[in-house]
Amino acid sequence: MVAAVLHEYREPPRFEEFAEPTAGDGEVVVDVSAAALHHLDLLKASGDFYLEQPLPAVVGGDGVGRLEDGRRVLFEAVAPHGSMAERSAAKADTLFDVPEGLDDAAAAALANSGIAGWLAPAWRADLQPGETVLVLGATGQTGSVAVQAAKLLGAGRVVAAARGSERLERLLERGADATVALDGDGDLSERLRDAAGGGADVTIDTLWGEPAVAAMGAAAQFGRHVQVGHLAGPELGLVAPAIRSKSLDVRGFMHLHAPLEVRREAFQRLGEHVARGDIVIDFERVPLAEVADAWERQRRADAGAKLVLIPKGDP
Repeated sequence: MVAAVLHEYREPPRFEEFAEPTAGDGEVVVDVSAAALHHLDLLKASGDFYLEQPLPAVVGGDGVGRLEDGRRVLFEAVAPHGSMAERSAAKADTLFDVPEGLDDAAAAALANSGIAGWLAPAWRADLQPGETVLVLGATGQTGSVAVQAAKLLGAGRVVAAARGSERLERLLERGADATVALDGDGDLSERLRDAAGGGADVTIDTLWGEPAVAAMGAAAQFGRHVQVGHLAGPELGLVAPAIRSKSLDVRGFMHLHAPLEVRREAFQRLGEHVARGDIVIDFERVPLAEVADAWERQRRADAGAKLVLIPKGDP
């Protein structure tokens, strides 16, 4: 079979032949139809990830495909047979059924970052109806889903914040009540507070760094700051009163820490919303043969949409 095979860390994978997977104890073989490319895939292939695996190996942590009985599933791949291949292996007890009416590529695009965008407000923030939500990094896949999910979950006001762009303004059509350009003029905390109408009850933060400090300054009393990612940097300079003066609750979040059944339900609900058009996601189908180019686009973060690799057929 053909696959995207990693031979050396810090190098892109190659499109080439790889051994067929076999199902071990408690495993199944999946006929793969789509696999999204995530930042996590690049991190695992960097050589700096806390877990390493013997090489060569097929890249890709999750994907969508069919089992031998025709069941359509979202799966987490078992190394060394990653998801970016014609066939992969997965643990049978971790499979998620794909909702009816949801396209395979769209379902793959929701894995990881999409599920995180739903669970961050719904589960980790425990969003309550009528609350004000601020999303930092709102033009990314996780942020965009979080903006739309917050509105569907009953938020009274949603503020989308990211670098100024057409993509940011487009979020006004997808649930945001206001946008804030992080690279705009003026004090950022004041602009975020004004957009939030006095303070954000919940902040979904995919950026960290300076934007996070500004968001904490714009938080409401007893606000919850959910730390999802650190695209703006892994560190920040924060004075103690920024948290103490508002009794601010800072909550770390990784979607894999949510119980399996919570994640399974989140994928089902999110997928149903996407299938109905309640939530819009941006993704691009890419033939698996072009994985090296997709890898570089992901590294530069200039894709503009979630890249979904299609192992066979017309993407």
